[in-house]
Amino acid sequence: MLRLTGKKRWAAALLGAAAVILWCFFGSKYALEVTNYVIKTPKLTAPIRIVHLTDLHNSQFGEDNARLAARVAKQRPDLILLTGDMLNGDEPRTDIVQTLVEQMVKIAPVYASYGNHEKANRNMFGTDIMMLYEQAGAVVLEREYEDIEVNGQTVRIGGILGYCLSEEYLRTGEARMYEITYLKEFQDTEWLKLLLCHYPLCWIEDDNLEAWDIDSIFAGHVHGGQMRLPFIGGAYGPDQGLFPGQECGLYYSQDRERVMVLSRGLGSRGSVPRINNVPEIVVVDILPQIE
Repeated sequence: MLRLTGKKRWAAALLGAAAVILWCFFGSKYALEVTNYVIKTPKLTAPIRIVHLTDLHNSQFGEDNARLAARVAKQRPDLILLTGDMLNGDEPRTDIVQTLVEQMVKIAPVYASYGNHEKANRNMFGTDIMMLYEQAGAVVLEREYEDIEVNGQTVRIGGILGYCLSEEYLRTGEARMYEITYLKEFQDTEWLKLLLCHYPLCWIEDDNLEAWDIDSIFAGHVHGGQMRLPFIGGAYGPDQGLFPGQECGLYYSQDRERVMVLSRGLGSRGSVPRINNVPEIVVVDILPQIE
């Protein structure tokens, strides 16, 4: 039986610690993780599988994002949803996301909404983001929606970049009437409603899940808290502050009839890197609810 001396034990411990640290940094930049969720609804008669991608921030997983495309294709989705910040607001480069979308549309129909970085990129460089995505084959939804057929059933899918506060907040000046008008029209159907909305905060903290009759909201923005600490979770979330505790996963309304799907995303932008936070492909199976 091999016995380690004190020095060898220390060396082994240091090597192990170094490996963990390297994984926390490099795994958070180059690895890919698939997270699966199941949601049930009485509004469907056949399952729908959705791949949700967000916050790419011009990251690349293999040449032309070939590894990312292969992992998505392996999931065999019916729809692919992109919820913003796929490029960077302060960088003119757009070819990475365009190439990715071109690959995604070969797998399944792609629907995209804006994030704050798409808005910043348009303002700084004059980029026509809608034309960029549509030329690549995606459908862009910004305060728009479409009623589409998926597996023989109608689904309403829409997108908005906003905080989506309810009419209650008009008196404080925080809500925006154009968002309220859009959401009222969007929710006015008995079909399953899927909303792409980059910002998650108000759906979590301001009772938006209770205020709006929207079955599933897909969001990103907070990068899973950027640095994920054992037993604690994310260290910081934009709009949320330190240790928000609500930075990824499923968040339900009180009656559990509506849910927000919050992804950790694929990349980040800024001086603080992702740490212990593997880039995430979210797969959501929406299944018929059998009484």
